Order: sequence, then C-alpha cells, then structure tokens
Amino acid sequence: MSVKRTYDRTWEEIEAMLGRAERKMTEWKGWFEECRQRGDREGMKDAVRNYKALEGVIKTLKWTLGDLSVDTPLE
Repeated sequence: MSVKRTYDRTWEEIEAMLGRAERKMTEWKGWFEECRQRGDREGMKDAVRNYKALEGVIKTLKWTLGDLSVDTPLE
C-alpha cells in the first residue's frame, strides 16, 4: 500500500498545530498534578503517556518549521 500525501499544509497551519499541541501538553501536565494530589496512579500514567507523546509531536513540528534548537526529532 502506498502512502498518499498532498503536501498542501501551509506554514500557518503547522504553526497553529504547534500552538495547539503546546497548550494540550500544558493541560496534561496540569492533569498529572491533579491526579498526583488525589493519589490517582492510573490518571497519572495516562497524563504522563499523553504528555510524552505531545513532546514528540512538538519536537517534530518545531523541526518541520526549521527551529534551530531541534537537530532531529528522533532523539
């Protein structure tokens, strides 16, 4: 199966996605803190998993935009 790509995303769309991802990551960090205060270990695990996933998304978007602080999104 071949992957089909349109290559029609604008830089503005990518920047907007980065902003959304950063806000969502902040929300997950807050959720983690709430769960930690309540002793909700399952909630903490979910929050950390989603937070870490968004770190990768953010790093990849920054790399795509040419952010000089990101050499590679794979490390």
